[in-house]
Amino acid sequence: MGSKTEQDLIADPILELIHPDSHQNVLARVKRGVEHGEVAGRVEERYVRIDGTSFDAEVQGKPIVLAGQAAVLATLRDITERKAAQEKLQLSARVFGHAREGIMVTDAQATIIDVNDAFTRITGYSREVVLGQNPRMLQSGRQNKAFYAAMWDALKEQGQWSGEVWNRRKNGEVFAELLAVSAVRDAQGQTLQYVALFSDITAIKAHQSQLEHIAHFDALTNLPNRVLLADRLQQAMAHAQRRQQLAVVYLDLDGFKPINDRHGHQTGDQVLITLAQRMKEALREGDTMCRMGGDEFVAVLIDLQDTQASVPLLGRLLAAAAEPVQVGELSLQVSASLGVTFYPQTQDIDADQLLRQADQAMYQAKVAGKNRYCVFDAAHDSSIRDHHESLERIRRALENHEFVLHYQPKVKMHTGQVVGAEALIRWQHPEKGLLAPATFLPVIEDHPLAVDVGEWVIDAALTQIEVWHAAGLDLPVSVNIDACQLQQGNFVARLQAILARHAQVNPAGLELEVLETSALADMAQVSQVIEDCARMGVRFALDDFGTGYSSLTYLKSLRVAMLKIDQSFVRDMLDDPDDLAILRGIIGLAAAFKREVIAEGVETVAHGTALLQLGCELAQGYGIARPMPPEQMPAWVTSWQPDAAWCELPWLGGVTPDADG
Repeated sequence: MGSKTEQDLIADPILELIHPDSHQNVLARVKRGVEHGEVAGRVEERYVRIDGTSFDAEVQGKPIVLAGQAAVLATLRDITERKAAQEKLQLSARVFGHAREGIMVTDAQATIIDVNDAFTRITGYSREVVLGQNPRMLQSGRQNKAFYAAMWDALKEQGQWSGEVWNRRKNGEVFAELLAVSAVRDAQGQTLQYVALFSDITAIKAHQSQLEHIAHFDALTNLPNRVLLADRLQQAMAHAQRRQQLAVVYLDLDGFKPINDRHGHQTGDQVLITLAQRMKEALREGDTMCRMGGDEFVAVLIDLQDTQASVPLLGRLLAAAAEPVQVGELSLQVSASLGVTFYPQTQDIDADQLLRQADQAMYQAKVAGKNRYCVFDAAHDSSIRDHHESLERIRRALENHEFVLHYQPKVKMHTGQVVGAEALIRWQHPEKGLLAPATFLPVIEDHPLAVDVGEWVIDAALTQIEVWHAAGLDLPVSVNIDACQLQQGNFVARLQAILARHAQVNPAGLELEVLETSALADMAQVSQVIEDCARMGVRFALDDFGTGYSSLTYLKSLRVAMLKIDQSFVRDMLDDPDDLAILRGIIGLAAAFKREVIAEGVETVAHGTALLQLGCELAQGYGIARPMPPEQMPAWVTSWQPDAAWCELPWLGGVTPDADG
């Protein structure tokens, strides 16, 4: 039809103007009109425009006579917009009537003007009852005035509000609803009505509450569990920082496992339930008792004036745990071990650390005999943690090759011959510089790490012997052996393995120095080690000789090649007659048992002179040379000369002068 004019349409059949969907209805009406002379009044049909688009039309027919012939005058009105509006209204009505959500419509003054069937089903109020009422008739009282004030502020400013509300049904039952309220405004922004949509979420809230209870409470005892404990402990710690102290008590039942083993878990569960309730009742209202699992519990005691204020509560907990429990005909009894720690402390600490402290103290209560409490010693624990941190740092230093060896020469004072060197460990700390052994060796004493460090020293010393040999210097090296290392059952085998890695080194070039006190601790074992090492060619020296109160029997049993006189005797020998007498005795013992003897701590020429007069020719000390890096040793050996007084002194050949000497 596209470009037809009005004149062109005059000759066209009427059906071309009518939408195909309406053809059947139109033809039926025409037939009735022809057969019965009826002309339809007002009807609605689909018509087609010249451009091919369709529209809804209201058609009204009227019989007329045109050019002497019967005809029908039809008038058309486009009702497309009216039809759309009607359909929209019908849809709204269907939604309003059939929605599962309750719908409430109020005017601008919040007077109810309409509700749907779901509103009645949820609240119990009929439409007739609520019309003209204010929605506050549903209020439960659980929300305060501030809540509703905030709601109305949001509606005024934003035109909408949503959230959860507790309301009351007609029968008085309180229910939870998820509510969304929107303001309906005109073109000028004036509010005409408010529309509220809500759904009943009471069952969902109940299920949510049940899940939260399961997540935060122990299923057996109904006490708070470790999840809720974490939250309550954090709150208590924040409160304690502002006001008073709190105590964390870690409680473990004594003798509970035999009950489970002998009478079964069901009986054990009844004991736990009863004791949990008793211990909870032993605490104050603001305190918390939690079950950690098994037979372990934690109590958080708040608002303590001081640490002593916890003592009565701890006593009540012990008494509650020790009271017999009747399960059927059985009378069962356990006790409890309690560990206690307090907060705040002098250093920052978190909740997990508090629990660990209380747990450690509980273990101490177990060790001390059970059925008691022990208080955590923060100072002692800090010392232990510092020790562990130091051990770990030393372990990393070993892995990172931060240790080095310095060497202190050993000489024959009378001839000037350099007979060896003692390897002395140093720590080349990346931040603190070169550290003396006294700053770190005590940390690893009696610890397995001492074995690792000791074996590193032996390996490094053998490597240095190889380096010196290649440079033309053949110098025996002595290494100090820690008691922990010496007492290893596989000491000899491990030493053989280290020596095997240095096949070019003569084992006789290695001397092992062991403290006299270490040797005396297990005479038989040390004696066997010395014998085994001697067969490999490795010599032993007894270090700090004279400090271990050794007897002639011990000296006879230990086949050491060398006795090292402790420097404490050498240092004061010039002024202390007792030290001089001890030195004379040690040198005499060495001569009698055909052992070599060397003196440590020779700091002056006078010390060396006195030792030579006593018959001791071998010495080391600051008066000869301080410990030095290995690369300095060859030049020092080449250039060193003994003091002239030593060379001029007649050598006594180990013969000890008399007291008048």
